[in-house]
Formats: sequence, structure tokens, C-alpha cells
Amino acid sequence: MLVAELISQRQFHLTEQSIEDPGPGEVQVRVNAVGVCGSDLHSYAEGAVGDTACRYPMVLGHEPAGTVVKTGSGVLGWQPGDRAALEPAQYCYHCEYCRSGHYNVCANIRFLSTPGIPGFFRELVNLPVTNLLAIPPELPLELATVVEPLAVALHSMRFAAIQLGETVAVFGAGPIGLLTIACLKVAGAGRIWAIDPVAHRRELARHMGADATLDPTQMDDARQILADTANRGVDCAIDCAAKEGTTNAAIRAVRNAGRVVLTGIHSAAMVPIETSPMRRKELTIFNVRRSNDEAHAALGLLTARMAWFAPLVTHTRPLSGIADAFALTEHYADGVGKMVIV
Repeated sequence: MLVAELISQRQFHLTEQSIEDPGPGEVQVRVNAVGVCGSDLHSYAEGAVGDTACRYPMVLGHEPAGTVVKTGSGVLGWQPGDRAALEPAQYCYHCEYCRSGHYNVCANIRFLSTPGIPGFFRELVNLPVTNLLAIPPELPLELATVVEPLAVALHSMRFAAIQLGETVAVFGAGPIGLLTIACLKVAGAGRIWAIDPVAHRRELARHMGADATLDPTQMDDARQILADTANRGVDCAIDCAAKEGTTNAAIRAVRNAGRVVLTGIHSAAMVPIETSPMRRKELTIFNVRRSNDEAHAALGLLTARMAWFAPLVTHTRPLSGIADAFALTEHYADGVGKMVIV
């Protein structure tokens, strides 16, 4: 099978590898489509995700959809040709966190696409049958890659805890920010501001339901949001960008006793936080770690509103063209929203 390995920063190598037959309880899947995630771009461009350094060679990609090729012993209900969204996380189910329902922080988690655990930028993969989620025939495989990031956005809603009509500012209109806007609309949010320096991303934010879009290179975004709300601030601010200054802008833009949700991943392990406004306002700060059993809900929402979500997948490239795909996505070129490797 063809495998795309990241061998150094901004350097992919295509190689042929063999794959064993699926073991008991496993399913072998042909990976038909994989979305490019922001954390993939961190690994590609920076050689790390936060304080977790890459170990080369490594196989990225954790937003996959594919087709069953063969099944291992003991697997029921799946046949060759069946289509599925693929869960990249493998949990132990016996640690204290799994037993308390916090699977996303499992003490023994194996997350495919992290150092030492190959991801899905390859043609075939063997997975536990529990990591397959059947998708309906009308859902294109390229769009099914949105299940994983949409589950992350849905998980962030647990912390945002939006009440009907509440106002929200979303910093960053990349794929996670756009999906967060969609989840906010479903949750019944009132006015939504989307903040992003890239024009075509602001247009996509409007499509997903943002009421106002701001270019942070042209204004003080937090000050503008305060002006728009008669100096009150929004009920909740969600930082999906994790770029220089976005977390502090979220802190400044939110009202007293408001909520700040941190979904994006900062490049640096240590970032400055403006503690004085955070303290004076008595803000609640939440951190989002991937998703936690939201994949079924994500698939249901995606299937019910395919026409709404479809414009997010703007580009596809073959596995052999992965280097060009990442270069284009890193630089927000050609109007790219969601890049999918097929």
C-alpha cells in the first residue's frame, strides 16, 4: 500500500508498505478520504503540536472515511464494500478516566497520527470494529471526513453551554471555527461574531451562520465587539485559532462572569494570558481536548444538513499530491476551506 510519511518539517516521502490481515475483532479498511487538520499543519510546519514533538518518520491524518476491505474473526455486521467514518482514538476502557466517561483523556489512549502511532495518510488500515461508524449511502466520503472535527466542535458546546439567544464571538474561521459556528446556530445562539484575517474564511463563516465578521488586521477585534454590545461583551468567546493574541482577545471580548472556551492549539507550550481582566470579570475558562463520544451526534447532524456543510470541503488532492496540498493549506491559498486527501 502507498503511505505518505512526514520525514522532516514540510517534507513528505511516499513509500510502499505491506499490511497484515486484520486480527480478531478488527476490520481492514481502504482509506478513501482524510481531512487535513490544523494539528496536522502544526506537525508539518513546526515539527510539534504544542509541547509534543514529532518523531520522524510519522504518518499524519486523523479525519478519515473509508470502505471495508475484509474483516477479522469475530466481526459481525460488516461486509466488504461497507462505508464508514473512522474513529482515530483507541481507548483502554478500564482506567479511571474511561470508567468515569472521560474517554478523551484516557490514561492509555492510542491516537492514530501521533508520534509512534501511524495515522491515516495511507491506503489501508486495520482498526478495531468499534472504531467504525457506518455512514449512509447519500453521504459522500469526502464530506464524511467532517465527522471527526464536527465531533470536536460539538464537544466544545458542552463547555460553551449556550442558552437560547446568547451572544458568541468565535476567534478563527478555519474548519474547526466554521464547524463551531454551525454548532452554535444549532444550539440556538443569538448574534455570532467570527474573527479571521482571511477574507474567504470570513465568507465561509457567513455561510455557516455568523452574523458579523471582523478582520483583526484592520481593527482591534475585542474593542469592536465591546462597542457592538454597548460595552457589555459577549456571553461566550471561543478561541478556535490559538494564534498570537487570540486568547487574550477572547478574554477582553467576553462579558463579566462570562465563559471562554479554548478549542485551538497554540504553537507554543507557554503563552501569555492577561490575568487581570480574567480576574476582574470572574471568567470561567474551559479547555477542549478532542471529542468525547460525540461522533454519532456529529454524523447525525452532518447527514441531516449535508447541503449546509458541503461548501466547507473546497479542495481534494490525491495522496501522491499531499506535499502540494499541505503547502496550499498552510498558506490559505486558492480559497481553501477544508482540504481532503483522497
